[in-house]
Amino acid sequence: MHWVRWFFWNRTEKRLRAGWRIAIHFVLWVYTPALLKYAVGDWVASGLPGAFQSADRIRDLLVEFALRLPAILISTWLMVYWVDHRPLADLGVHWSKQWWLDLGFGLILGALLMGLIFWVEWLNGWVKITDFFQQTQIILPFSLTILAPLLVFVVVGITEELLARGYQLRNLAEGFYFPWLGTQGAVIAAWLVSSVLFGLLHVNNPHSSWGSTAALMIVGLFFGLGYVLTGNLAISIGLHITWNFFQGSILGFPVSGRDFGNITMIALQQGGPDLWTGGAFGPEAGLIGLVAIVLGCGAILLWVRWQYGKVKLCTALVNYQP
Repeated sequence: MHWVRWFFWNRTEKRLRAGWRIAIHFVLWVYTPALLKYAVGDWVASGLPGAFQSADRIRDLLVEFALRLPAILISTWLMVYWVDHRPLADLGVHWSKQWWLDLGFGLILGALLMGLIFWVEWLNGWVKITDFFQQTQIILPFSLTILAPLLVFVVVGITEELLARGYQLRNLAEGFYFPWLGTQGAVIAAWLVSSVLFGLLHVNNPHSSWGSTAALMIVGLFFGLGYVLTGNLAISIGLHITWNFFQGSILGFPVSGRDFGNITMIALQQGGPDLWTGGAFGPEAGLIGLVAIVLGCGAILLWVRWQYGKVKLCTALVNYQP
């Protein structure tokens, strides 16, 4: 029985081993939003302004993602407090001036990179603008309609970064900390594995392929770069939000295979070679997306060098202090 206890329990840290913590958190991440929606979804929907009551699709999106955020924040806090035995701040959420500066940088960077992708495709004749302020079968002002995808992408950016970088990468770094691997090796291994898990999280998306899944693993490395350099989630969250929002609801591209063209500021007709554009999956699966990621990594390195004075892995991610 000793080996059974060893398999589940870290006697030194007096808590479950990293793999079990990650598994439990993932189950909560998946199911608590659905449970909360089942419990109070109708009540929240009835409290929305009357303008949204007549638009079922918008109302349902607002309710689902308005509840998803608190559900995941609460379940993550419970995991961190009761199972991990540490403060939530250890996941990279620090309400400091630098944190907000990093968030702003991430927001701007995601928007600029997606704008660059659009500009290059437009110059090459790979996209054709077919409409502006498009909203299909929705009788609401566009300024109200766009709030639904904005909320979706804000919540997705926060919750997926809490999962993949804040919780998984941090716990993996602690779990991989062996003397023969060292602190830097543990952080790199955790960064790689969490990025693989991030790619696999989207394996069932529409138009998904093993190539697009591999591309999203690279996106995971990109989103995680700011975290492994600073230990803070701000750059990752900001980048994730605007990378998705500008991709889908401003510029009209598919987002990881999902079509958000029914609500978009610019409606597109996609052309050009799929190898470069990513085709129906979106720019993330194309070479043009890879080029943008390389440029974005360079921008993050420059930002960290300017704001923090040096560029190096945040090896404090491997340290556990209850």
